[in-house]
Amino acid sequence: MKKTFDIHVKEFKPLTSPADMKQALPLSDTAAKTVINGRSDVENILTGKDKRLLVIAGPCSIHDPDAALEYAGNMMNLRREVADKINLVMRVYFEKPRTTVGWKGLINDPFLDASYNVNAGLETARKLLIDINDMGLPTATEILDPITPQYIAGLLTWVAIGARTTESQTHREMASGLSMPVGFKNSTDGSLTAAVNAIQAAGSSQHFLGIDPKGRSSIVSTTGNPFCHIVLRGGNTPNYDPVSVGKAQTLLRQRNLLDSIMIDCSHDNSGQKFTGQPFVFKSALDQRLEGNPGIIGLMLESNLFEGSQKCPGDGCALRYGVSITDECISWETTTGLIRCAHKRL
Repeated sequence: MKKTFDIHVKEFKPLTSPADMKQALPLSDTAAKTVINGRSDVENILTGKDKRLLVIAGPCSIHDPDAALEYAGNMMNLRREVADKINLVMRVYFEKPRTTVGWKGLINDPFLDASYNVNAGLETARKLLIDINDMGLPTATEILDPITPQYIAGLLTWVAIGARTTESQTHREMASGLSMPVGFKNSTDGSLTAAVNAIQAAGSSQHFLGIDPKGRSSIVSTTGNPFCHIVLRGGNTPNYDPVSVGKAQTLLRQRNLLDSIMIDCSHDNSGQKFTGQPFVFKSALDQRLEGNPGIIGLMLESNLFEGSQKCPGDGCALRYGVSITDECISWETTTGLIRCAHKRL
């Protein structure tokens, strides 16, 4: 009989179970404390109990764990310095959405050579998150694949759902069961409707297909996540200005949702240029200081050095500390912005 399934599938490779990976790379007491305290801090900022500004900064994507650890060490020192007014969280992104094709991130292709060793990618990601949390530095990432959380979610303080996946029912259901605050980005065209609908859906109990800690296909039932909020990342036009922020808050209030706003200083708000991020950061900070405490957070794409570079395919010719995806501001620029904000707050 002619085969009717898996016609276009080349092969299946077994994936290490989440339970086995957690046993091989266990969460330390120090890292667990960082995660628990980090989530509590972000929840309190979202609800107004903590008046500090949340700043999530870090590389557009992680491709070099050594450079990421150097960045984390720098950020931990700065975090201590500004902790009375700013809650610094490191952006540690391992998955990159693609409109067509391209490098999908460290989890999917950790060796940058199209070998797609996902087991090694998950191990590298989990190990890096443990190391950063062991420093006392909370971490944030975007969750793209709904299987990924079972491997790394226990190490994350904050999670984003990207502009391309905010409309996805799968990601809304997944967010309803995540253990940390989740920021939904507005759609790539700038529309807020999908993100607001997503917050409402993720705040409700859901039942969907997923995997359990042993990697078995399961029916997942959730309670709903009360700490979902919106991230303004621009669209056909930027949306960090006071009018756009006000419209977003009004729409959220009409739905009886958290009207706390995070502003992404990169992507379409900066015109995809790293040189635009400081302008967006300063403008959003001005709005907060001029009477809108609902702007609770800012996000920066930042690396050790500014700009971006093309990945040659083997990783050998890459400049250290420079993004291989979106353009990033340098650590020097990042430090200047954070210290300026700390002085003004």
